[in-house]
Amino acid sequence: MKKSLIIISAFIFIFSCKEKQNNRVPVKLQSNTYNLFGHGFETDSILSIAQLSEKAINLGDTLQLTLKGNIKDVCSKKGCWMTLSMPNETDMMVRFKDYVFFVPLDASGEVIVNGKAFFSETSIEDLRHYAEDAGASAEDIAAIVSPKVSYNFEADGVLISQ
Repeated sequence: MKKSLIIISAFIFIFSCKEKQNNRVPVKLQSNTYNLFGHGFETDSILSIAQLSEKAINLGDTLQLTLKGNIKDVCSKKGCWMTLSMPNETDMMVRFKDYVFFVPLDASGEVIVNGKAFFSETSIEDLRHYAEDAGASAEDIAAIVSPKVSYNFEADGVLISQ
């Protein structure tokens, strides 16, 4: 009985440590084929990144939407985040809800993300503090005169163009 319990416990341990696999599910939209990561979603109304930046969103607001853009960077360790290029030469950080799924490390090109878009602001004081912690010079710290707005997205589903 004791041996059986040890063997069963070993199997449970081995299989619970197995890394999650992303199943690529092909999805056809118009003339493009995409791989789905995360949860499926409706693609009836997709905003472009340019349309989102034109939309008046106040800090603290959160919008549930589907957004189309281009991948700029992907987390090189696990594919647990990516950034999308925005027209104003900033980036939108995309994280995946509850880290339930990841994207390929070599993901690139067109992407459609579904989830929540929001902006956050880092104050001048915090930016100066971070710069000081990073060892910036007194001149660089003094040059920080405006808060930084960050564009963020929490995706529950992602379609990446093949």
